[in-house]
Amino acid sequence: MDSVTHPSARWLARLPAGTQPLYVRVVEALEAAVREGELQPGDQLPPQRTVAEFLGVDLTTVTRAYAAARARGLIEGAVGRGTFVRARTADDEAGLVDLSMNLPPPPQGLSLGALLKETVGAILGRTEASTLMAYHPGGGSLGQKMAAGLWLAPCLGDVAPERLLISPGAQTALAAILAAITDQRGEVLIVEPLVYPGILAAARQLGLRLVVCPADARGMDPQALARLCAAERPTAVYLTPATQNPTAVTMDLARRREIVEATASSGAWLIEDDPYSRLFDKPVPAVATLAPDRTFHLATLSKCLSPGLRTAFLLPPRGMEARTAQSLRAMALMPAPLMAAVASAWIREGTADRLLAAVRKEARARRAIAAEVLPQARGAAEGVHVWLDLPASWAPDRVHRLAQEKGLSLVTADAFAAGPDHPNGLRISLGGPAKQAVLRSALEGVAAVLGGGAAPRVVV
Repeated sequence: MDSVTHPSARWLARLPAGTQPLYVRVVEALEAAVREGELQPGDQLPPQRTVAEFLGVDLTTVTRAYAAARARGLIEGAVGRGTFVRARTADDEAGLVDLSMNLPPPPQGLSLGALLKETVGAILGRTEASTLMAYHPGGGSLGQKMAAGLWLAPCLGDVAPERLLISPGAQTALAAILAAITDQRGEVLIVEPLVYPGILAAARQLGLRLVVCPADARGMDPQALARLCAAERPTAVYLTPATQNPTAVTMDLARRREIVEATASSGAWLIEDDPYSRLFDKPVPAVATLAPDRTFHLATLSKCLSPGLRTAFLLPPRGMEARTAQSLRAMALMPAPLMAAVASAWIREGTADRLLAAVRKEARARRAIAAEVLPQARGAAEGVHVWLDLPASWAPDRVHRLAQEKGLSLVTADAFAAGPDHPNGLRISLGGPAKQAVLRSALEGVAAVLGGGAAPRVVV
């Protein structure tokens, strides 16, 4: 092989550095190329001997890598023809089983594809394509805002639709909120020790200073928060009160009231990131109902319906609607018209409720499997992820390696750390595997990793 610029060999340039065995890194490079579309089903891979010569290793290393890739369902061989990227079907799961990305599970008894095709067809039947493909009002149309109000009502009660904003996803809205409330670098944002990585990225991009508030089994510690507010005079406090990401803690109503009281004298804004409450049959009233003049309430459809909708709903505090809308427009001119139209139609016509009911049912079934296989994990019965504490001595890189050897993709606490001192553990996402049987097998693999006493750090 002359170089890795040949189409069938370019993926070798992805070979990650690190201490893992070379055959494992070859498989990781191959999987990344398949996952990101660089390699397509049916693409032929270089012969093993050619790869071995290029990498300067013995043939057995490459043979082992190809065998591992075949076991993961990434490739298949045809006698006399060579090795090819395997086509993925609805009945298999190629590559690592993904327990790292929080997704709603496939809805029982419903086809997202069929619903999407039907709804898009109906939208195109009553709306000119040129209209959908043109510029639209930033923050969404009145009809879309009315649909948002219906969706948010179980958590917020009745909200005037004019106050709501439609955002192309929660991450965009979080960045817009921070930009709207901060005037200079170095302002303080209070967060929990482990927190959604997106808020960390947005805060650091804007030059905010992160201050960590301790948390307990009921959420952020209100007494510690009150002390921090007095000492630091924060601009805002970031909260995920329902099924916190990653620890899966849900604040009860009493704790939410305590948080509001603890921050009242400081005047800090509250950012309530709430992607999971609609998964609950009876959501706890939102923080925004307790402090409507200080709370930004954000709810995405990504965690309870589908991330592909790229639609989130934002309720700013009273008096902050125009400023927040301006900030959101600066971040993203408008929501994608077609996806916003689909989301609105699903809410108005009841499809969203049907989907939500099916996702809830599947989420409960998967949570029950997790409780059976990993009884030490914690999380809501309706949750799409659980949290598993690990001993402080267990090193994340070794946990990752051992999990990958069992065909699993996991995310450890370090991905969520707001500071150097934080609990050690795993966030295990339950929605990624297409089938419950695959999820059960994957969780059994996690249990095997943990049961092996797998990952102590080497102390020297």
